[in-house]
This record gives sequence, structure tokens and C-alpha cells, in this order.
Amino acid sequence: MSFIRGCVATIWVAFVVVATPVSAQRPDMPDFADLVERNGPSVVNISTTQIVRGTRALPQFPGIDEDDPMWEFFRRFIPRQPGVPRDYENRSLGSGFIISPDGYVLTNAHVVDAADDVVVKLTDKREFKARVVGADKRTDVALLKIEANGLPALRLGDPSKLRVGEWVLAIGSPFGFENTVTAGIVSAKGRSLPQENYVPFIQTDVAINPGNSGGPLFNLRGEVIGINSQIFSRTGGFMGLSFAIPIDVAMEVQSQLRANGRVSRGRIGVVIQEVTKELAESFGLSRPMGALVNAVEKGGPAEKAGVESGDIILKFDGKLIASSSDLPRIVGMTKPGSKIALQVWRQGSARDLSVQVGEVPDERPVQRARGRTRPGEGQANRLGLVLVEPSAEQKRELKINHGLIVEDLRGQTARTDLRPGDVILDAIVKGQQIEIRTVEQFNKILATIDRSANITLLVRRGDMQTFVTIRGMQDR
Repeated sequence: MSFIRGCVATIWVAFVVVATPVSAQRPDMPDFADLVERNGPSVVNISTTQIVRGTRALPQFPGIDEDDPMWEFFRRFIPRQPGVPRDYENRSLGSGFIISPDGYVLTNAHVVDAADDVVVKLTDKREFKARVVGADKRTDVALLKIEANGLPALRLGDPSKLRVGEWVLAIGSPFGFENTVTAGIVSAKGRSLPQENYVPFIQTDVAINPGNSGGPLFNLRGEVIGINSQIFSRTGGFMGLSFAIPIDVAMEVQSQLRANGRVSRGRIGVVIQEVTKELAESFGLSRPMGALVNAVEKGGPAEKAGVESGDIILKFDGKLIASSSDLPRIVGMTKPGSKIALQVWRQGSARDLSVQVGEVPDERPVQRARGRTRPGEGQANRLGLVLVEPSAEQKRELKINHGLIVEDLRGQTARTDLRPGDVILDAIVKGQQIEIRTVEQFNKILATIDRSANITLLVRRGDMQTFVTIRGMQDR
């Protein structure tokens, strides 16, 4: 009887809460309907097709997943069937938006990366074959052009006026569902992400999923203030952490792409790290700020300007360096060849220097291999990586004597820091650094690692090397 009474009491309380006027509990929620109706036609669906040439493996163990214990049995005792030479298509979907009535469209670079065909579909069902004017992987911005006029272009806003806690809205094509609308708030501004040195990301809790990439992020005035680019996720789906490229950064990139087909960035040739509270005290700074110089490139712009290891860069071109992540962005946006004032902290006092900014070299794309015949090539391994061994010509071009080229990423690996065109040089296994020379050798190394274990790889990207950790293999 007491259980029933408790239930009745609970229901009554719930009824009272529901009956209380909404206006007495919380302020009115924003109405996005007019914004969506006005701006929805300017958001486009982007589909890409990539022709993959080479050998495609025959299905050896149909219906048996790699996680099934029988898979290992068949792998060991049934001879591997040969692959068949053929071309096949990889297709992907993304989003974009119109920035001019004459057919210029902005999207993410990763949406159109390595695509042979790009098709832009409008909300009125018209489809146009798009030309990639240019793409910049470092900021993940791409500019497309379709042959059309009188298109509805979006208004652009000022991300610097965006406030944390402000309502924002996204329109895109998650999982191919065109013109899907999601909303949330700005969670933070100026976020730095691993391997992303040139973008001060806008963090939101707007629901962003695969297919939203390249779509616009709006403020309540209907102005585009960002391009949805990345999410943080342990599952591959939305977890409340979404990141957008500020529209002012994207527009600076697209203007260079439109004019030159590429982006020119400044560099001064230093290796830096964050200044912690302890380091600030050690160097005699009143508070943690600036970028601590770990190393100076021999013969580079910084060395010529007199910058030394142990200096803390406080200002660049009059702009305060609040944290080390500010410096690559500010230097990168500076025109190469410019003479810039530089302020450093050295031996307890500030010093003024002058540096002539150099230029960041282009990331040269690795040519895809053709006619592969080596064992394991063209097939995704346990990590979901499709790897190929570089030719002698590619080794000379890349200035390497060993390594494997990442041709494709599948499954959860597609959401790691690896990219197609990266070269895997070494693997860190049980504390030992092993040079990677063949696909077969790498697959044997993976077979010795527990599926729940992490693996760290030394990766060559352009002229730089970085360590990338892939967390666990059990779900791939």
C-alpha cells in the first residue's frame, strides 16, 4: 500500500511541475525557423567519387568477422586466394555552402581530398559537376566552383564578436540526410587541436556527425561564423564536442586559393613549447605567457634575426603571444618576405628584434602506386589502414630509405590523426622503435599486439615528422 501511495505522490508532483507556466521556469528558447527557411537553400550536399586502381582482394572468408575466433583458424590453415586486378569506386558525402551568386562554394578539404569527381547538389534538386579551385589541408578548407549564376549566397559574420554561451546552428547532410538542422551553444573559442596549428577552432555542442563536414555554422542573425570540421568522439558519433573553422580564417584561405590555387604561409624556423607556471617563474616572467623556443633552425629566419634557444617570444608584429599555440597562427598568416618586429624575453628582460619571414614549403602529394603485386597491399589491415610500399622513385622524392605510404583509412582509423599520403616510418612496440619496411612485416608486427593495446607510429608528413597514437584495435 505504501508503494502505491508513493507512486501517486510522485505523479502528483510531476503534474504540478508540468502545469507550472513555462515562462516562470526558464526564458523563451530561440526560434530558428525563419533562419533555416532563409538560409537553407544556400547549403549544398557534396558527393565525391574516387577511382581506386589496383588489386582488390577476393572475399576469402565470407561471413566471418575478424573478431570471430574462427577467422584466425581459417587465416592460418586455408591458402590465401589471389586478388583480381580491377578498378573500383570509393564514394563519400559531405556538405558545403554558397559564398557568391556566381557559383563559388566552400567546404572542407578532407571532403574532396583525392576525389576524381565532385558533384554539388542544391536543395532544388539541381546537380552540378564542381571544379576544385584549390584545397588547403593545413586549415581543412577547400574552394569549389560550379557553373551557375543567381545562386543564394550566405552572409558572413565576425567570429571575433562571438561570445561563449551564444546560440549557434548548423545545417548539413549527416549520414546523407540533406539539409538537417541542429543547434547548440558556443562552448569555447580559440581551441587548439593536435596536429592543427593554424586554426583557432570554435568549440560547440551542436550535434555534428559524418556528412556535416564542410557545412556552415550560423549565429542567430543568420550569419555564417564557421565551417563545421571535426568532432571529438570515442565512438565515431557525436559526443557533445564539435569544432568549426572560424569563417574569417576560411575566407582568407579561399581568397588565396582563388587568386593563386594555393596558400602561402609565413614561417620563422623555431621549435616551441608552452610556458607553464613553473617555467615562467624560472625565467623571471610575472605570469605564464609567450612561446618558449626549444630549438632554432640553422640558417633560418629566426637564427638570422638573433633568436636563441631559451628565448620566450612575447610579441610578433605587435600582437601579444598569450600561449604558444598563438604563434604558428599569427606567423602563418603573415606574408612571406615581410620584415616583422619580434619581442623576446631573454635573461630577465625584453629585447626587440627584427625578422624577415620565410615561407612554409608545400606539402608535396605522394603519387598513388599502380599495379601492386606485393602481399597485403590494397587490403585494409587490423588497424583499418590500406598501405603500399613506396617505389624507388618515391623514396628519392620523399628522401626516405624505408616506410609505408598510407593510401586509405577505413573504419575507426579514418578518425585518427593519420591522413592519406602520410608515410609510416617506425612503430613503437613494447618500448622498442622498429623501422617499417614492408606491408608483410608491419602486419606481422600487428599480429603480435593485443587488440586492446595502443600503438604509436612515427609518421612523415610533408617535410615534418610526428608521432601518432592509435588507441586500441579491438573495434576495427
